[in-house]
Amino acid sequence: MRRFLVGPIPRIIVLGMFAMSLQRILFAQHPLADVKLQFPLALVVAAGATGGSDRGAVAGFALGLMYDLSGNTPVGLMALAYGIGGMVAGYFHLFTPDPQWWFAAAYAFVGAAAGELAIPLMEVFTGESGWITTRILVEVPVVALAAAVLCPVLMRPARWMVAVKRKKWKAPLA
Repeated sequence: MRRFLVGPIPRIIVLGMFAMSLQRILFAQHPLADVKLQFPLALVVAAGATGGSDRGAVAGFALGLMYDLSGNTPVGLMALAYGIGGMVAGYFHLFTPDPQWWFAAAYAFVGAAAGELAIPLMEVFTGESGWITTRILVEVPVVALAAAVLCPVLMRPARWMVAVKRKKWKAPLA
């Protein structure tokens, strides 16, 4: 039980509740270019960019499930889409294990684009909506760019959320 309590799941729940409240209160009420920004997705891709694909997928699934349970989407739709976004952003973690802020922002851009693109595709598969419209051409870049801008700010909370310690540089032995 102690291992569960100090693991990432309670941290994901705590930060996820904060992210959900910010999404509902601030980001859903004030769209940018008539697009509702996805703050939880930005947190998920920041977690993936700093912690790797497995931690990004877990954080994405948990935050997506919280989003599904708090809204009117079918359970699992946002969990799968956010999990894909976190996994894609974390996949690039293989190339640079401790990325600089601008690398992480680029990873977040790609991960958020994949996660946001997965939402309408999942809606078509579940029968929630019948058509994929050209609106995606506006929504995906705006949400991905917002996630890239928010990523440097969200890297530290995301690192805490998925229980990743920053690597320390050691001088080579002379």
